[in-house]
Amino acid sequence: MNLWKVVGSVFGAALILAIGLLIGHFGISKTPSWAKDLSKDVDEAFIRDFMKEVDNNRIRENLRELSKSPHLATTRGDEETVKLILNRWKDPKFGLDEAKEERYNVYLSFPRSETPNNVRVLAPDNSLKLESRLTEESLTSDQADSEVVKPYAAYSPSGNPKGKLVYANQGKLSDFETLNKIIDLRGTIAIVRYGGAGRSAKAINAAKFGVIGVIVYTDPKDINDGKADASQTYPNSWYMPPSGVERGGYVEDFGDLLTPYYPAKEFTYRKKESDIGGLPPIPTQPIGFEDAEKLICQLGGAEADSTWQGSLSCKYNIGPGFRQGDFSGSDVQVNVYNYAEVRPSANVMGMIRGSVEPDRYIMYGNHRDSWVHGAIDPSSGTAVMLEITRVLGKKVKEGKWRPRRTIIFGSWGAEEFGLIGSTEFSEDYYNKLRDRTAAYINVDISVFANATLRAQGTPPVQNVIFTAAKQVGTPVSSSLSVYDNWIRYFNRSSSLYGGVIPQLGTLGAGSDYAPFIHYLGITSMDLAYTYDRSKTSARIYPAYHTAFDTFDYTDKHIDPGFTSHQTVARTAGNVLVRLADSLILPLGPRDYLETLENYYNTAEREFSGQLSAKNISLVPLKNAVARYKTFSEELHKTISELKDAKETPLRVRMINDQLMLLERAFINHFAFPDKLYYSHVIWASRSSSVATFPGIADAYAKAVSSGLEDDWAQVHHHITVAATAVDNAASTLQTAASI
Repeated sequence: MNLWKVVGSVFGAALILAIGLLIGHFGISKTPSWAKDLSKDVDEAFIRDFMKEVDNNRIRENLRELSKSPHLATTRGDEETVKLILNRWKDPKFGLDEAKEERYNVYLSFPRSETPNNVRVLAPDNSLKLESRLTEESLTSDQADSEVVKPYAAYSPSGNPKGKLVYANQGKLSDFETLNKIIDLRGTIAIVRYGGAGRSAKAINAAKFGVIGVIVYTDPKDINDGKADASQTYPNSWYMPPSGVERGGYVEDFGDLLTPYYPAKEFTYRKKESDIGGLPPIPTQPIGFEDAEKLICQLGGAEADSTWQGSLSCKYNIGPGFRQGDFSGSDVQVNVYNYAEVRPSANVMGMIRGSVEPDRYIMYGNHRDSWVHGAIDPSSGTAVMLEITRVLGKKVKEGKWRPRRTIIFGSWGAEEFGLIGSTEFSEDYYNKLRDRTAAYINVDISVFANATLRAQGTPPVQNVIFTAAKQVGTPVSSSLSVYDNWIRYFNRSSSLYGGVIPQLGTLGAGSDYAPFIHYLGITSMDLAYTYDRSKTSARIYPAYHTAFDTFDYTDKHIDPGFTSHQTVARTAGNVLVRLADSLILPLGPRDYLETLENYYNTAEREFSGQLSAKNISLVPLKNAVARYKTFSEELHKTISELKDAKETPLRVRMINDQLMLLERAFINHFAFPDKLYYSHVIWASRSSSVATFPGIADAYAKAVSSGLEDDWAQVHHHITVAATAVDNAASTLQTAASI
């Protein structure tokens, strides 16, 4: 073969190979499509499109359907709402990927319809002088529904105690202590106002002083801005009518009372009913303020202190018994005919599967059951949730969207009896939820009124709520953002943000976020629209837990046009999509720093003198907070730099896991053995008035009161608990920042 031909062939082949390599290098992307999907961030255009599609009229129709009948937990009306939500979430055009019901057999309390609970005034000869209303006055057609449950205190024991009436203000322990210095309370019946103390606590406090029965009412001063005349109340305004009665669960703990820490299934061990704590030990019955007025305005005895006075048409005396008049010499009898039984209650669960991280969950929930029609509580939240799932479900069904992470929706059962459905779910799936859930969004009462957003949550959710609130227009003006409007009503100064920002409220145990934050340590929030506190001092919206909480009430007096519902749906949906779709979870661990520093500074200011005298040091806690500051700032810097770099999916996953697990670092299931489910070292319940680490605050108050060395040792113990938790949180962030 000719040498030049060989050389030419080799050169030609090399040239072709080089051209191919160049084409391959410049013509084909270095990053495969699957890698691009893994690194895709939240789509702002999709969020704008979502918010545009949220329809206030659909929310209005949702609420009309949800509240057309009473739906007390496990009743026929409740089962109808189970079917409604399941049908929506299984709809072939706008349903979710999966929807199902899960049932738990839970311990509930009901009144006997054949023998209604009541309060009576009985003359010395036992003749009837007065009987309280057996149910509210029928002011609109829906009040006539035969399924309206008559007023009662759930979990009150049955009984018929009779004695002289006394007025005990709000039923706080201090109220009974004050009264007991003036009156022998043994064998009396106490009438108390809602507010100041928990429902069950009023009866528990009363029994400690020998009181044998409790009557509870809502004073117009606390709910109606003092307005008590029928012409000033619903249906003429939003205020509670004179016959309105606030029902409620009279229970201190949450979850099924017979199966704490375990899901209430058929096979589950149940403790004895007699071993349940936190329930009223004496018969208790709520009444309307029109009946309360008849009782209080005839009381004898000394005049109550000015701070105890309400807005009924008389000066409040404390008793015991009635002054000269119609009721002179009469006793008051509390007649309660409640019964308790185990019933199956359903949670309805829906899911949209994640495309990239299907094993990471963003949860969104609200309870479904109500005391009567429950238009505001809870159906306003459910109406919003159904509209959010309709819009997102439609996008999924049309193939236009799928979230990065899995979204789980929960319609919880039996919340009104003590957060039962959500707590049983958290027990049933404890490990899976603890290990995989990044955040929980709660929207219970979505609209109390139509003035401003009210947001509560743990500090890491602050910035994602701010981001969403800045993108949503208010009902009054699309050019005024929810954020700018919110800051007018609730605000604080922040050194971290360098100015005034909206005030994020803290989470107690008032709704279904409680088991997720207090037991599982899942970053949580609760969103709602509420009223202008400069214009009303109402403790809550006035029709709360009454038979007047109806569609008509909502449509005419709470949110005409349903634009505030629409605003909440847009805001909550915006937050949901950001949490589900953002490459880096939009949670801010640095935002915890202000809480930790404020808590530490308060503890040092309030406690350091006495602690030094007992040779107890706060320095370990101070050092832990300093470490948290260092590593939270390092992680913040790392995340900021990540936004501008192409990072490996594994590194993103590592950082997201640290953000997700931060809240878990504050969980200590052994810190508060006397507080069922409360395990969060920062947000556990606190009886002390000092706003600092709850374990330290309560232990310190007890030690100062008793002076016992064992109690001072407990202060040291809780400083250790807090310092260790903060240190663990700092270490969690350090791991992420050092990847």
